[in-house]
Amino acid sequence: MNIVKKWNITIPQLSDEERRVYVYLPDSYRRSQKRYPVLYMFDGHNLFFDSDATYGKSWGLKNYLDKNRTQLIVVAVECNHEGNRRLVEYSPLTYKNSEHGSIKGKGSILMNWMVNTLKPYIDANYRTLSDREHTIIAGSSMGGLMALYGVCCYNKVFRRGACLSPSLWVDPIKIYNL
Repeated sequence: MNIVKKWNITIPQLSDEERRVYVYLPDSYRRSQKRYPVLYMFDGHNLFFDSDATYGKSWGLKNYLDKNRTQLIVVAVECNHEGNRRLVEYSPLTYKNSEHGSIKGKGSILMNWMVNTLKPYIDANYRTLSDREHTIIAGSSMGGLMALYGVCCYNKVFRRGACLSPSLWVDPIKIYNL
């Protein structure tokens, strides 16, 4: 049976805030010594279980991966749920708009933490294929923007990115210039 482990981690670069991390392991992980590619995702609380999802309906990613016997590890970090904090932490840019006012993005801080702290931790504690060829990043909406930022600015780390409905509205010109 495939499992999703959940644990909390502190992000010192973001004022020692704690986030839940979800790690999906394929069924074969327990039965072999094989190494696996890794998919890093944003909004981890919305991916696997309806009970954790913001609006009560998850992506059903565990069921999909189980059904298709997908052989990869998924590492997903929960977002900050307080006020506009998700917008702040999931934007690599500082921007203004009429709906949210001025947002000083901390996405570059979060991405730096993911690449230089979380990824080395995952590589040291799980049987990963840690090279660029086997490391992917994904997200939707603001998470899609972060995946786009990650694959553009950390291309030596991430070979591919799934940038689903990325929030390009943040600042299309600055994003294009990435």
